[in-house]
Amino acid sequence: MSTASSASPPRLRLPDADWPMLAAGALALLLLMLALLAPSIAPLDPDRQSLMARLRPPLGFDRADPRFWLGTDQLGRDMLSRCLHGLRLSLFLALFGTLTGLVIGTLLGMAAALGGRIADALIMGLVDVKLSLPFTLVALVVIALAGSSVPVLVLVLGIAYWAHFARLVRAQIMALRELPYVEAARSAGASGWRLARVHMLPNIASPIVVMTTLNFSNLILLESALSFLGLGVQPPTATLGSMVGQGRDYMASAPWIVAAPGLLIVIVSLTVMLLGDHLRDRLDVRLRDR
Repeated sequence: MSTASSASPPRLRLPDADWPMLAAGALALLLLMLALLAPSIAPLDPDRQSLMARLRPPLGFDRADPRFWLGTDQLGRDMLSRCLHGLRLSLFLALFGTLTGLVIGTLLGMAAALGGRIADALIMGLVDVKLSLPFTLVALVVIALAGSSVPVLVLVLGIAYWAHFARLVRAQIMALRELPYVEAARSAGASGWRLARVHMLPNIASPIVVMTTLNFSNLILLESALSFLGLGVQPPTATLGSMVGQGRDYMASAPWIVAAPGLLIVIVSLTVMLLGDHLRDRLDVRLRDR
């Protein structure tokens, strides 16, 4: 007669979760949804002025108005509505600025690595000139000549970090172009651009993705700095940086005008940088095996 086994049934073991990264991902998704739905969920018109309700503090403080959860600014505009719309525009500028720099830098990096010595010398000389110039001076010149519209700001933010992408792509392609599988494809008659597009770019996608996330965070801060200096989107349109810049004269009497958009800038930048570090750890084989 057989006896029942006393061994307990196997338990389902879930893989270890990286809870900080999961929290960062959830926060990033929340910020993205707030930005996309800003016109629908903002309680008031972000540009509507009400001088009778100016400098109202957030809920929970004396003189707070229940209509304005985060208070009002120096012109009586709702801070919550302006933060939502400012987040939307700041993320838009940073996203398209990052994509612009990615495209320009990747194309020039490929041309430098595969175009011969003359092309390499010219492009890398241009990269060195770009890195040697103060970016604020470049932004001043471009905005003075072309204005401060949204397309111009996307272009300005795009040229901020294209040189970093160009140097990265050039270095990665030069390291790959002598490998056996690339030599085999070249012997089969593949052109230089086909080699880069089909055989090289897929293998350098990991560092490009990581640099894209890190530069996105940098562009959030850069857009805020330009708006703080008055070089960004002009009033009354709200961005996070312009809100901080316009409220700096009221920091002593109404600190919430600067605190709300400033806290959003910190949260967005920190979230994107955490995700970038996570992608680096997951995509880099040398770090993944440790």
